[in-house]
Amino acid sequence: MLLKDFIPAPEVCEFVQLYRIVHLHFEKGMVIPPKAYPPRPEHCLAFYPYDTETVRFTGSGKLIRNLPIVLYGQFTEVTQRMIGHNFLVFQIIFYPGALYRLTGLTAAELNNQYIDAEAVFSSEIRLVNEQLYDAKSYPEMLQVANQFVRGLIRHQKKPRLLTDNAWHLLLSGHAKFSLDQLAREACLSTKQLERRFKERTGVNPKLYERIIRFDRAFRLKNSKPAFDWLRIAIECGYHDYQHLVRDYKNFTGLSPTAFHEIENNAPERKFGLSEGYYKE
Repeated sequence: MLLKDFIPAPEVCEFVQLYRIVHLHFEKGMVIPPKAYPPRPEHCLAFYPYDTETVRFTGSGKLIRNLPIVLYGQFTEVTQRMIGHNFLVFQIIFYPGALYRLTGLTAAELNNQYIDAEAVFSSEIRLVNEQLYDAKSYPEMLQVANQFVRGLIRHQKKPRLLTDNAWHLLLSGHAKFSLDQLAREACLSTKQLERRFKERTGVNPKLYERIIRFDRAFRLKNSKPAFDWLRIAIECGYHDYQHLVRDYKNFTGLSPTAFHEIENNAPERKFGLSEGYYKE
């Protein structure tokens, strides 16, 4: 069983942040708990070569099922993911702005959406899913993905702009940047930056920074369950514990403790795995 992030080939690293493989196999008849999937700073193309998953939107209750290849952009709400007994998902996690450059789609069109990828990439993408199904190993799957992304890069629709430096600075987490600082880095006014940033990431810089910080807290708690919440808050850049609580309630509807009680029952936990920080 596997839950691991892999570094993409050097020539695609400008567009792809990481590949993530989740491979879980449950005995027939075993009850599989749902996975509460929180907001994270990700634009993702997900392949399901074996069993697909069913997604329920927490807010609307909308259900989507039986999609073998899925594209989704920036989420700002929790979705419930229900998986099958023979489950493998291969995720291509794009950098913010990369899908806009590769497809020409504005990121806002993908916000809180879970759509059939064939509508964007044509039916030829089925071949990629079939190649993943036939792959004999995880390294072979990585080769399939790298080759697919190389093809996208050869036909990219939009150029890289200085605006793309803004999300990179926020995602790096090395320092805090004001909107004015980010605008100066991009040689734009603050209004121009916000417009282009939303076009490429789906949300404004302030909200994106909050999602990044929340995701760091979520993953740090999974990686270091013995850390108390105050330590998690401080290490992830929150002013105090209450500041962390507000973000958890805004993004999940629950307190940090209550949400992680649900997270502790996620399907991957049956195999001693969790969504922390994984690298190849």
